[in-house]
Amino acid sequence: MNKKGKIYGVSLGPGDPGLITLKGYKILQEVDCIYYPGSRFGNGIEKSYSLGILEQLSVDISKAEGFFLEMSLDRTQAQEIYKQTALKIKKDIEAGKHVAVVCEGDLSTYSSFSYLLDEFLGYDLPVELVPGITSFANAASAIQSPLVLLNETMKVIPRVQSTEDLNTALVENETIVLMKIKSVMDVIFPVLEQDNVSFVYAERLGTAEQFLGTDLAVLKTREIPYFSLLIIKYKSV
Repeated sequence: MNKKGKIYGVSLGPGDPGLITLKGYKILQEVDCIYYPGSRFGNGIEKSYSLGILEQLSVDISKAEGFFLEMSLDRTQAQEIYKQTALKIKKDIEAGKHVAVVCEGDLSTYSSFSYLLDEFLGYDLPVELVPGITSFANAASAIQSPLVLLNETMKVIPRVQSTEDLNTALVENETIVLMKIKSVMDVIFPVLEQDNVSFVYAERLGTAEQFLGTDLAVLKTREIPYFSLLIIKYKSV
């Protein structure tokens, strides 16, 4: 580690603690502080998927601190939490501490870390990013099926807005990955009902609660968690 304080963005992978990189793991063991994201729900309960991964690693949890974001499309509270957390970390760096900020999955893919990164760069703080495995890469491995081959294209869509948008994306790409699907299943189901479409649904990948499914009838009965996704393709003829 450098003598001067430094920030390390560390990707934890989608859930299985064994999917963190060796570099990321080593950094977590050596830094002075670890910050992890979590969710704050309307009833005041705070939960963190990242903390659950950290707790399965040989890392000193006493040096870990959470920052919790309200589960809302209104970003006002989240923006304030990012600013407050960035200021805390800035003080740590100025005190000569090495700090890791972790996230589930990959830190450059729909990650809270990206918003903190903007703050760090604004303060001209030294930052190093350690990439990780995305949930959809993990899903492809779990079902032993490639996401794309040769010149095929893939599109990742968060919270798809309409059935028409999804159908258009399917026409234009061989593979569609849908993320943040919990609130938009009514938009997605009409596409999954088409005879020429195949899909794999995945939730809580790499955890004891992991579930993979291709049965539409079963999917319609499930309570969809936040940590879920769909991989959709046209059926090969």
